[in-house]
Amino acid sequence: MRVVVALSVALALVGGAACQDQGATPPVAARVPPDTADQTLFGVRVVMSDRGVQRSLLQSDTAFTYDDNTRFELRTVRSTFYTETGVKNATLTSRQGTYNVRSGNMEARGNVIVISDDGRRLETPQLRYDPGRNEISGDSAFVLTRPEDVVSGIGFVTDPDLTRIRCMRGCSGRTTKSVAQPER
Repeated sequence: MRVVVALSVALALVGGAACQDQGATPPVAARVPPDTADQTLFGVRVVMSDRGVQRSLLQSDTAFTYDDNTRFELRTVRSTFYTETGVKNATLTSRQGTYNVRSGNMEARGNVIVISDDGRRLETPQLRYDPGRNEISGDSAFVLTRPEDVVSGIGFVTDPDLTRIRCMRGCSGRTTKSVAQPER
């Protein structure tokens, strides 16, 4: 009986060693590529300006820099917009974003919400901000809620405090004010 058990163990060891290929490739999970970011930054603050005038203060919990530190991929984004005289007029929040150092432009993505100081609210999945033009634009669906009406569509161009908006297509709206009917 002891001989059978010893022979079984010996065969199992020899068989196991024969099955192991020393040149076998490691599992895919072990081949995770290294982080390709140039830098990882925390608590980032970027002043976005045009000709020396601060247009926005861009803040992010985390930023990953790429392309020789000229592109920032942002997580948990908050941007405060200012008038030419330095008065705060709106705030943007989003889950992610990209800031391009060369162009000075920013893109926000993921549950993007812009709220003006007087209560107008823009909701969209993605938008771009150009401080040189002081303009927010997007190609995706949006909803703009103002005290007197709601405007929605696909694609838009507006100023950061949401006072002027141009809808590109699929535009519709509804008013919350009562509309006077002409007398007969």
